Order: sequence, then structure tokens, then C-alpha cells
Amino acid sequence: MLKKVLIFISIFLVSLSLNAKEISQSDCDSLGEDFVFAGGECIETRTFEGDSNNHIMIIVHGTWDEGTNTLGRYAPFAETMNLNTDLTTIAVALPGYSNSSTNKFKALAHEGVKNLSSNKEYILFLGELVNALKDKYEATTVTYIGHSAGARMGATLTGLKPGLIQNIALAGGSYFTKDDEKGKNSVSFNDVIKNANKDTKYLFIYGTADKISKPEATTKFFEVAKENGLNAKLVKVEGAEHIDLDMTNTSVEAIINMIEEE
Repeated sequence: MLKKVLIFISIFLVSLSLNAKEISQSDCDSLGEDFVFAGGECIETRTFEGDSNNHIMIIVHGTWDEGTNTLGRYAPFAETMNLNTDLTTIAVALPGYSNSSTNKFKALAHEGVKNLSSNKEYILFLGELVNALKDKYEATTVTYIGHSAGARMGATLTGLKPGLIQNIALAGGSYFTKDDEKGKNSVSFNDVIKNANKDTKYLFIYGTADKISKPEATTKFFEVAKENGLNAKLVKVEGAEHIDLDMTNTSVEAIINMIEEE
């Protein structure tokens, strides 16, 4: 019992220091199975394992206030997807959220920065995280579920790293670089779509009542995806707003169907 208490205290103290100083891989490893070190960051996760780890599902959240416990919201969703598919499902907390570190990157939105989801360096970090999870579970197939900024980054990642992701569900995303986001290190899916692997399956999901990522942001880009020969489907969620769009029954059913089509 005493040993368990000491381990808990150790994890708690290291967790408190995640945002206070740079955490090393050995520090991250000491936190246990819920943490993975990737791209110089110690990332907190919640994993629900299936019968086999050959195919994993990764859930990536969007932009929240710095310090938000995103796993509190997405861990139950990961469990739901695991129960519906029997795939090992992992919800991740990006840097600056839950107990994830901020060694190299702060939260997606923080003081002085509106959003990092168009930043090429950050998206490549996300690719390293996906690779780290593939290695950890010795998986060959990845289904990626992204909401909002998580959708935007995941889509762009499929153009920057073709073949890394086999199935991708994109809920409430945006796929063009806005004029005020254009810069030396900015990139969107539209910029790299010609590099995307034609075998990757794309599911574009939009809510008819979404005022943050308006329906036309998805419907217009879906046409671009089809023009570029992508294996893409469009899903409309009637009456759905932006928040929790990825968790709606319509979205979950469409994701399950995408997986079962393999």
C-alpha cells in the first residue's frame, strides 16, 4: 500500500512540473502508461484497448482555453468508440492541455497567438505523435478522428505525411489558409492536397447549425477533395452545432461504417 502511495505522489509531483519546466523523456516515462513522449513533448493520453492493437484509433481535440482538461471530455468519447468498434482507442491531450507538457509548444490558443493549427512545425509534431502511438501499440493501421482544429491539422497532416493515416474523420474543420494566417510557416490541406495518398479514406462531417466552422467550409472543400481524386464522403448532421459535432450519433455511425468498409 505504501509503495502505491509513493508512486502516486511521484506521478503527481512530476505532473505539477510539466508546465513549469522542460520535461525529459525519462521524466515522461516515469509517469506511466498514460503518457507518451513524442516530438519533444510529454503527452497525456487515455487509452481503451481492443482485442488487437494492429488497428488503433486516435482522437484529437480542437482549440480550448489554455490549461483545459480536454481528456475529461474526450476520454468518455474514446471509450464509446472502443465499445462500438473494439479497436484500441486513444484520446490525446495536446501540449498545454490536461497534464501534457509545453516543452516546445504552448496550447493551440494562448496569449499572443490565436491558433497554431496552421503552423507547419506544429502539424509535423502531431505526425510524430501519431507515429509514436503507432510504435507503442505496434499498429499498422490508424483511424484518426479530429474535431475543429484537430480536423484541420489531421487533414493537412495527410498531405504532409502521405500514408501515415489510413482513415480520417474530420468534424467541423477548415481546410484553406485564411489571408490573416498566411505566413512563412503556415500551411493548410488545400496547399498540400495533391500529395495526399489516394488510398486514404476521408470522412468530412459538418453540422447544419455550426456557426464556427460553417457548413460551406466543409461542403466546398469536399468538392475540392473529389476533384483531386480523394476517396471522400460527406456527412451532414442535421441541427448540430460546432461543439461535440464529432460525438453525435450520426458522426459515430459514419465513422463505424468507414472502418467496417475495409
